[in-house]
Amino acid sequence: MIYKQIIYPKSLNFVAGVTLAGVLSACSSNAPSPTTTVAANLSNKITVDGSSTVTPISKAVVKDFAKDNPGIKITVGSIGSGIGFREFCAGELDISGASRPIKKEESAKCAAKGIEFLELPIGIDGLTIAVNKENTWAKCLKTEEIKSMWVPEAEGKIINWNQIRADFPSEAILLFGAGAESGTFDYFTEAIVGKVKVIRKDYQPSEDDNVTVKAIQGGIGGLGFFGISYYEANADKINAVEVDNGKGCVAPTPKNIISGAYQPLSRPLFIYVNKQSLKRPEVKAFVDYYVDKGMSLLVRQAGYVPLPNDALPKVKAIVKAERTGSTFMGAVAGTPITELLEKDLK
Repeated sequence: MIYKQIIYPKSLNFVAGVTLAGVLSACSSNAPSPTTTVAANLSNKITVDGSSTVTPISKAVVKDFAKDNPGIKITVGSIGSGIGFREFCAGELDISGASRPIKKEESAKCAAKGIEFLELPIGIDGLTIAVNKENTWAKCLKTEEIKSMWVPEAEGKIINWNQIRADFPSEAILLFGAGAESGTFDYFTEAIVGKVKVIRKDYQPSEDDNVTVKAIQGGIGGLGFFGISYYEANADKINAVEVDNGKGCVAPTPKNIISGAYQPLSRPLFIYVNKQSLKRPEVKAFVDYYVDKGMSLLVRQAGYVPLPNDALPKVKAIVKAERTGSTFMGAVAGTPITELLEKDLK
C-alpha cells in the first residue's frame, strides 16, 4: 500500500500533513460509531467565535449536541481567526475556531492575561478559488497567474482578465476575499503571494464568506477565495477554479485534498479551548462531544475532510490531560499531524 502526505509550501509556517490511508479509514463506512457521555441538566452559556471557515463545523456540532442538551445556550460567531484570537486571549471566549495556528504574539497575549489554552486540530480544508457562474474561461489557473492578480504591484494595473492570459476576454477583474483579520487571509497571502498580509488593497474584503460568495455572483468578472464548504454550499451559483501548481490542473475536491494533489491551498483547521472554561461541566461536555462525534462525522457533513483515525485518540488525549500550549505554531511544513500530536503527548 502506498502512503501519501499532504505537503505544504515550505514557506508556510504551519503544518497540515496527513496520511491518505488514515483519512480514507476515517471516511470509511466501517469506522466505529462515536460514543459520547454528555452531562445532563446543564444550563450555562458557552461562547464560540473566530474563523468563519470553522463556523459551519461548530454550528453542526452545536445543533447535534443541543438535541440531548437543550438547556445549554451556545452562541457561535464568525468574526475571523485574528479577531477571534484577540477576544479569546482577552478572556471573552470559551472556544475560538481558527483556520491557522495561533501566532507567537497572540500566544504571548494569552499568557499575559493568564489564559492557558488547548490547541485541537479538528479537520482539513481546501481553500477554494471561485468565479462567477458565467465565467467560462477561467476553468484552471496557474498559481503564478493567481499571484499576478493579488500582488501589491497589481493594484490599479492588473484590472482586466486579458492581462492574465491573452486569450481571456477583456472583462474587468472584480476581486473579493477574506479580511485581514481572517486566518484564510493569512493562509492565502502566504501560500499565493509568498508573504503574510502582503496583498493588493483594491479588493473588497469581508470577514463573512457568505458576503464574498454573493459578491462573486454580482459580476461576470468576479473572483474570490474561501473554505471549500462555502463553495460546496453554493456550487449551483458559482464555479470553482482548478489550480495548476506545476503538475496540471487540480480541482478542490475531498479526494484531491486527501491525496495531497491540491496544492498549495490545503490547510488544517482548529479549535482553541480556554483551560479555565474547560473546568465548567457544560464546556467539558461540549468539547468532549466536539472531538468525539464532531471530528469523526460532522466535519465531513460540514464539507471538510476529517482527520485520520490515528489522530483522533491523540486529540482526545490532549483534552483528557488538559494539555496546554501550541504544537503547530512554528512547526515544519509537511510534518504529519499525528507525528506532532504524538510528540506533544510525550
